[in-house]
Amino acid sequence: MINTNLKFCRRELALTQAQMADKLGIKRSLVGAYEEGRAEPRLATLVNMARLFGITLDQLVTTDFSKKKNTKIIGSLPATDPAAADTDDNPEPPTPAGGKLRVLALTVDKDQNENIELVPQKAAAGYLNGYADPEYLEVLPKFRLPMLSQTGTYRAFEIAGDSMLPIASGTVIVGRYVEDWTTVKDGTPCIVVSSKDGIVFKRVFNKLRSNAMFVLHSDNPHFTPYDVNVDDVLEIWEAKSYISSTFPIAELSLERVASLVLDLQQQVALLKKA
Repeated sequence: MINTNLKFCRRELALTQAQMADKLGIKRSLVGAYEEGRAEPRLATLVNMARLFGITLDQLVTTDFSKKKNTKIIGSLPATDPAAADTDDNPEPPTPAGGKLRVLALTVDKDQNENIELVPQKAAAGYLNGYADPEYLEVLPKFRLPMLSQTGTYRAFEIAGDSMLPIASGTVIVGRYVEDWTTVKDGTPCIVVSSKDGIVFKRVFNKLRSNAMFVLHSDNPHFTPYDVNVDDVLEIWEAKSYISSTFPIAELSLERVASLVLDLQQQVALLKKA
């Protein structure tokens, strides 16, 4: 199981054995031995592999990702210095940022079209443990929205709280999975799934290159922005649509009220002249 997972994940990332060995801090010959099943990695090496791939140690040892039909492997390992790459192997490909390999589980319908899984508020806590498990996603409600772009993977989350008013608590946000976190533009509304804060809907400001973190802002000014370290982030879904049974309430600003009063005054003046 370990050997197939190591080989599968390395190939998904288009890394050579030498590059993988460099990232794990071991000899290239050991990577080959592990992939061929001629040697078993030590516990410390297994832990490093799991951390590198962004999966749990249990998943690394017991889950054969090569046989998971409804699983995507999202490569996001930091690029190796090209000068250190083995010139006899395939060249180092450009890889998106995010710091680790991410496993994206999904479900499909009978025609092999990807579903949109709905994560209701009551399932939010369980999602933190089951987000990478296709069997967990199978029990979630599913639907499709034909108006969405056919490119990308989508998921829906029922949000709680009033931090993003006028979008009310209980609204379902439909987000598209973000593979490369460096592409998130400042102010983009996103569902951010993190190990510390769970599932939140915020506007994301990208500080990856300067501080290796995101700053999350609420639309409601009563909520203070806060930082999230990139190592705590599990998934990011860019908001593309929302479903709500509550219609936003129009708010009259002071400028709008003043304009209405002025209009009334002008109309009264015209009536007097008449």
